[in-house]
Amino acid sequence: MQFFGGSEISPSPPVPTASGNNAHMIYVFNRNGVCLLYREWNRPLHTLNAQQDHKLMFGLLFSLKSLTAKMDPTNLDKGNLGVPQLPGQGCSFHSFRTNTYKLSFMETPSGIKIILVTHPRTGDLRDSLKYIYNLYVEYVAKNPLYTPGTPIRCDLFDTTLDQYVRSIA
Repeated sequence: MQFFGGSEISPSPPVPTASGNNAHMIYVFNRNGVCLLYREWNRPLHTLNAQQDHKLMFGLLFSLKSLTAKMDPTNLDKGNLGVPQLPGQGCSFHSFRTNTYKLSFMETPSGIKIILVTHPRTGDLRDSLKYIYNLYVEYVAKNPLYTPGTPIRCDLFDTTLDQYVRSIA
């Protein structure tokens, strides 16, 4: 079952937006800020330990969501900060770019946050993030051996995710 339109995980994922191995890392957080998954593919510099890195990334996302909600010129009701919104609801950000990386972000209605950090030339990855979420649903959420809120330990998901991320970025 696909949660963002369609019926099943498509055998043909979204078209790649750039060529080469440009993916640096991926984070998956639950609604409470617990890092469920972290993978690196091309991260040349390690400056923090993993736990500090996860806290900084989640804090960055929380701050950017708060900023975009407060600056929304179309809505007088700013809502409760930190509450997940449906895709397309309210003012939100999908990505930002620096001179050294691009951060693409998606939050699902259940509060799962998927962050993919890639090369700055990488194009729009919203469809790719939706596809990754559908992989998460099929291989992790539907797995009867998986306990929600715990780190993801599923070899089939890891393999499929790795192959897909290497193909898109």
